[in-house]
Amino acid sequence: MVKSKIKDYIMRAVFFLAACLSIIAVLLICWFIFSNAFPAIGRIGAGEFLLGKVWRPLNDKYGIFPMIIGSLYVTAGAIAMGVPAGVLCAVFMARYCPRRLYKIMKPAVDLLAGIPSVVYGFFGLMVIVPAVRNIFGGGKSVFTASLLLAIMILPTIISITEAALRAVPQSYYDGALALGATKERAIFGVTLPAASSGVSAGIILGIGRAIGETTAIVMIAGNQPVIPQSIFSGVRTLTANIILEMGYAQDLHREALIATAAVLFIFVLLINLLFSAVKGRENKI
Repeated sequence: MVKSKIKDYIMRAVFFLAACLSIIAVLLICWFIFSNAFPAIGRIGAGEFLLGKVWRPLNDKYGIFPMIIGSLYVTAGAIAMGVPAGVLCAVFMARYCPRRLYKIMKPAVDLLAGIPSVVYGFFGLMVIVPAVRNIFGGGKSVFTASLLLAIMILPTIISITEAALRAVPQSYYDGALALGATKERAIFGVTLPAASSGVSAGIILGIGRAIGETTAIVMIAGNQPVIPQSIFSGVRTLTANIILEMGYAQDLHREALIATAAVLFIFVLLINLLFSAVKGRENKI
């Protein structure tokens, strides 16, 4: 009995220490980013930095508005293409997929999640970019980057959504059928809404990967620091702006890139808070 209590106390201490280390790591990251970002924004000017349309470090022009718009366009495009495809694929795997086919699809989805970003970027550069150029006349563009990101977020959305669907009690589905609902109505009207918490989590993580992706986007987006005029125009995202110039940036230029990271951090935080607010409203209803 005493040994059991000692083990319980030790494990609680280990878990508490792990939680504290995680919190400390997050706080240190926030401190580093914002302690460098705010002085830079103060020197440049918040309005000029966030709403300026010219990014020319050699001329001390640090406007990141084109990169903000580029990140929003690319992420929105990835969500529009990737979320419906991912959710529907998860529904198929959880409710329609034959067992033999499932044994092939499940490892394939897991394999997609493990492919490095640079491999996705190389695939996009060699396959997607030429295909889009031949069909639509635009190669490295918002559309190309959105399409590749949609493919990249599929494994996250599919895996989490499928797990959420399988966690819904079978009685929900059987009860809907007993009341006269068709199979599709039982799935989309009962099972899927019951799994909405897991589905939302999958979508949030997918958006987080989309807005934070860098290597693949650098390879196929065009990297032009201007506001795109169409979905087939080149674009530079916030993450691409950081990775392209951080290697040689100095002084105010370096601080401006760290401030760009702070803006990106705030974007991700706002997305999570927005989804949390929506989810909380759904629970109240």
